[in-house]
Amino acid sequence: MGTIQSVFHLPGRQAEGFLESLFTLMGIKLQVPDHSTLSRRLSKLSVQLPVIPKDKAVHVVVDSTGVKVYGEGEWKVRTHGVGKRRTWRKLHLGVDEGSGEILAAVVTTNDLADCEVLPDLLEQIDQPIEQVSGDGGYDTKGCYDTISQLGAKAIIPPRSNAKMQQPHPHSPPHPRDENLRRP
Repeated sequence: MGTIQSVFHLPGRQAEGFLESLFTLMGIKLQVPDHSTLSRRLSKLSVQLPVIPKDKAVHVVVDSTGVKVYGEGEWKVRTHGVGKRRTWRKLHLGVDEGSGEILAAVVTTNDLADCEVLPDLLEQIDQPIEQVSGDGGYDTKGCYDTISQLGAKAIIPPRSNAKMQQPHPHSPPHPRDENLRRP
């Protein structure tokens, strides 16, 4: 019942009535706890979420998604129709592949590409980074350089029009070129 109160923002008596109605509709023959008994027990409940220390390097997965902006833009569309310029924001995330924990987040306007935001994302992460995975939006020389400077491995699928760089004959091949050479 405490979860129902929290999720639906209901006072104790309303949560009790809500659950009784649900149980009746579902044909479940269970007693719903009394709200006063539950509130006494919940006041003594102490919930502590453990912080899991990160002592090993993490595998970071980066990506972004569009977030629609409400406000004047929506009113204008309803009143005057769809215009040429639609505003929205991009939410860029860096997630620990193992735990699913969000390690970094950046919100930008829609005119910034994913590859431009990667250094800001990786700068927010305190743990050592073993590997960075992303989609084709991160397939740039700059992203590979940023990831290499951290001593991490880049796992980025090449774009369909990707071409090899022509390195100097005495310099080692760029990590992006090595990625393109893989089948």
